[in-house]
Parts: sequence; C-alpha cells; structure tokens
Amino acid sequence: MSLITDISSQAAKAAKKLALLSTEQKNAVLADMAKGIRENSDAIIKANEADLAAARDNQLSDAMIDRLTLNQARIESMAEGIETIIQLDDPVGARRDMGVRPNGIKISKMRVPLGVVCMIYEARPNVTADAGALCFKSGNGVILRGGKEALASSLEIAKAMHKALEKHDLPAALVSVIPDPDRGLLMELMQQKDYIDLIIPRGGEGLINFVTENSTVPVIQHFKGVCHLYIDKDADLDKALALLLNGKTQRTGVCNALEGLVVHQDIAATFLPKAAAALAEKGVKINACKQSAEYFENAVMLNEDEFGEEYLSLEIAIRQVADFDAALAHIDRFGSHHTEVICTENQAAAELFQRGVDASVVMVNASSRFSDGSALGLGAEIGIATTKLHAYGPMGLESLTTEKFLVNGEGQVRE
Repeated sequence: MSLITDISSQAAKAAKKLALLSTEQKNAVLADMAKGIRENSDAIIKANEADLAAARDNQLSDAMIDRLTLNQARIESMAEGIETIIQLDDPVGARRDMGVRPNGIKISKMRVPLGVVCMIYEARPNVTADAGALCFKSGNGVILRGGKEALASSLEIAKAMHKALEKHDLPAALVSVIPDPDRGLLMELMQQKDYIDLIIPRGGEGLINFVTENSTVPVIQHFKGVCHLYIDKDADLDKALALLLNGKTQRTGVCNALEGLVVHQDIAATFLPKAAAALAEKGVKINACKQSAEYFENAVMLNEDEFGEEYLSLEIAIRQVADFDAALAHIDRFGSHHTEVICTENQAAAELFQRGVDASVVMVNASSRFSDGSALGLGAEIGIATTKLHAYGPMGLESLTTEKFLVNGEGQVRE
C-alpha cells in the first residue's frame, strides 16, 4: 500500500470512530487542541520562520508571504477560532420532520458527516488549525496537503492537535498532514475516491484549476475573489469612503479585499475626488475607465474588457456607470461570485441589489472584509465556495455535513 493510500484509508477508518462521539466529547478534544496550539506557539513560530526564509529565497509575492506569516497574534486567533467552534451548535444528528405519508410512514432527515475531507492549499498554515477543528466538530476526518511553502508550519500545528487527540485515545489520522509536497503524491491523492468524500482547494486560480481538472473526487471551487463596492446615487458618501478604504487597504492579500469600485455617475464628481485623495494617501495604484481617470493622478486607463483582475495588492479598478442596472451588469460580467457590496440609503435599491447580484455574500453598507467564516458567526471557515454544489459562500460546520433520509414505519409494504 502506498503512502497516500495508507493515509487516506486510515483517515476513513478514523472518521467512522469520530462519527460516534457526542458533542461534549468533541468539544473537550477541541479545547485541548486550542490549549496545545497556544502552548506550542514558540515552536510553531520557529517552524514558520524557516518557511518564511525559504519563501523569501524563492521570491514569493508579498501577498503569499502575508498569508504564510504567523505571529503570536495570528496563533492566538487560531486558538480563539477553535474555541469559537466549541460554542457553536453541533449540526451532526440534527433532525427535521418531513411529514407523514398517507400510508403512515414517517419521514425525517438527519444531518450526518461527509466522511473524509481533503484540503489542498498553498501558503496558508492557519488552514491546518481551521480545517482540523471544523472537520473534527462536524464528524469528518481531514487530510491536509499544504504546499511546500507552509509545510514546516503545518506539521508543527498538527503536532499540537495530535497531542490532544492522543490524550483522548483518538487516532492522529483524524487530522492527517501529507508530509511530502511532491506533485506526484498530489495526483495520487486526488484519485482516492474510495476513501475521500470531498476535496476543497484553497489558493491561487492555477491550483484550483489543476485540482478541478485532475480530481476524481468531488471538488468545492473558489477560483478567485474579485469583490466590488458599488456606490449608489443615494449613498452616504462618508460611509462609502470608509467602506472603500477598509475593503481595499486594511489587508490586501486576501480574497475578501476589494478589487473593483463602481460609482454611479450622478455622484461621481462629488465622490471620486474624495476617493482619489484618500487612496493616494494609502499608496493605491489606480486603474480606471476613461470617465473616472480624470479624477486621479497617474491613473492607468482600462479598456472595456480589462476589468475583473484580482490584484491582491494596493491596486484597484474603478468604473463609472450610468445607472443601477449598469452597475449590476458590470458586476455580473467581472465579478467572481465571491462578495459584492452596495453603499446606499435607498432601501429598495439595497433589496434589489441583494436579490439580483449572483454572489455567495451580498452586503449592504458593510465592508467586504466581513466576508469570512468568523465574522459571519461560523467560527473558522474551511473555505469559500463560489460554486453552488453543495455549499455557497463561507463554509462552516453545517456545510461539512449532508442529510440522509430516516423512514419509520410499522410494517408497511409497497403495493
């Protein structure tokens, strides 16, 4: 048996044991996982420093290095994320009544774990803790295949989680880290349909395309985060400026950062000079349509088909539109089904925007940076689905379960 098949089969076997644990038992293990991550923070940071040194030697982008970097604050955030998951309702075993058929049989549905979830990710060591905890609470085994950029960090985080599992006489295979980033092993991992139930890739568009094209296991896709802020003609411009600055500059190398600004022409002459001054102060590079470029110094003029880039840096695309419908058309063409925001004081426009925009998260007068699992009350997220089967948007505990039918009768037979 190969290394990958052995890891996959052991994870599937361990998941069956996990499915029998009570919520109280799972929460006790999670508490020890959070404690272990805190207690091992020095070792985790030391491993992360080795990953960062290699990343700089390999000239990785600033966005990639930001995602890779761990410090005491981010490690504390990982631990707090696990503790948040403890407080969340356990979806496993939840039932909903489907009624009684004319023949007397009673139908209900019960939430059950998916089985084994495989995470394939790049320079995101926090995924190890987030995915491990979410999968554990939802009754799933998890196989973690990080890129070489984050391998030392991921192994050290997993070591802390394994100690918690062992303390409670549970197999370490419930949180399995592939110890070798070899591409050949990745190809083999994606063929483990007998043991793995779902693959969730997190990383650049190239990684998601590679996994989608080569996996024989179902894949949840999140290609990129091209998020827009639309400033409506009835917007509060102070709110609009705050949403723009927070969405674009608070943290640039993340998928919920703003990449596009769409402005109604009726307020463009008032709003865009304010935006120009504020964005210039933050050092944001401006790419703009012809109508908007005149408000900015050194703006790069964009042609009609050049919008829709995911910059992941201090850079943004700006488009002026004639009306609400034109804003929706722009977002429909250039968005990535991730997160879209409208700033408006017009309730009708807000409701129409939320109904009409095809994105997994649609916001009114709130920063795009709130589009993640923790901010939306899910605890740590395992990923963001921008396709609609079976989840859409940030994936928390419930998205890691499915439902099975329960049928209860008194001897009925079908005629």
